[in-house]
Amino acid sequence: MNAKVKKILIFDDDEDIVSICTFILEEDGWEVLAYEDCNYLSERIISFAPNVILMDNWIPEEGGITATRQIKANSSLAHIPVIYFSANSNIETLAANAGADLILSKPFDLDQLRQITTQAIDAR
Repeated sequence: MNAKVKKILIFDDDEDIVSICTFILEEDGWEVLAYEDCNYLSERIISFAPNVILMDNWIPEEGGITATRQIKANSSLAHIPVIYFSANSNIETLAANAGADLILSKPFDLDQLRQITTQAIDAR
């Protein structure tokens, strides 16, 4: 990873989760942008140009599976690692169905968040 700013885009409608993730990731040098829905998905991603996307399963309107599939079907976005995160006990299956690159189960501890985001950016 070069000295460029690390950018992460979070799609989650839970304000507490977004606040915690934003605080921790910004502390670790990430530029963070979050949305509480998946409207204008491609436009938002292209505009921000994130290195990593953190995608909640229960995000309005389409949901995380549909949103992740749209990202992975778009040739200009498919290279961006998507970390699928959810409290659903079936997260592995959901993430696989969505085409996500990595998973983060909720609840998670801060070290898990740091580890998975580092793993995602290093894998690029």
